[in-house]
Amino acid sequence: MKLLILALLVAGAYACGKPTNPPSVSRVVGGEDVKANSWPWQASLQYLSGSSYYHTCGGTLIASQWVLTAAHCIGSRTYRVYLGKHSLNAANEQGSVAIAPAKIIVHEQWDSYRIRNDIALIKLQTPVQFSDTISPACLPPSGQVLPNNYPCYVTGWGRLWTGGPLADNLQQALLPVVDHATCTKPDWWGDLVTTQMVCAGGDGQLASCNGDSGGPLNCQRADGTWDVDGIVSFGSSLGCNYPKKPSVFTRVASYIDWINKVMTSN
Repeated sequence: MKLLILALLVAGAYACGKPTNPPSVSRVVGGEDVKANSWPWQASLQYLSGSSYYHTCGGTLIASQWVLTAAHCIGSRTYRVYLGKHSLNAANEQGSVAIAPAKIIVHEQWDSYRIRNDIALIKLQTPVQFSDTISPACLPPSGQVLPNNYPCYVTGWGRLWTGGPLADNLQQALLPVVDHATCTKPDWWGDLVTTQMVCAGGDGQLASCNGDSGGPLNCQRADGTWDVDGIVSFGSSLGCNYPKKPSVFTRVASYIDWINKVMTSN
């Protein structure tokens, strides 16, 4: 009983979307190093090659044993999920932990050709203990559609520019939402974008890039908590910061029923 009470107290102390060390966010366009552990739900999905693991995608912790990522990040490799990381190159960072997946569930209607239903859930072998460095993001209300220009932030260790190196320290960048009517214009993304996706950025200055895939589009609620409103899905093959080609995210609000079903049945 004492252990149960302690567990409930710990869970209550780390409510979703409330970092102990809140991010330093501004309306300035431009990528920047984050304040350490200010996005405590950010995960690094890593694959084994030889005797070492390498970052391939981002992810978002949404419960003590569940991480949300993109379907296109998942293949036949051996993976681990690193949580509580700030620097990818730093070994044994205090408060960080690497956990192997127990299960990886890719959406049953994932279509890699048309990039539809680009979402997957990773069940960790063991639940993670919430702390100042590791805690979950909130899920948005089912069906939520954010208005044009709503300020959100993409986070990840993706390439610093087109063809450039992966970031060492976790990066954040302001990406305002682009509404569906704009994003589906013929000279933008056209009919490639569906209502189950959300676009953000597209001003030719900043976007997600290779290595950010699977990571979160973080959007703040009126009460100050943070939702994972998007999962980095795709961008322009012409470059990471191409005008009228905003980053495209899987709209998490379109998949709340699927997420709940997977988590309760596994």
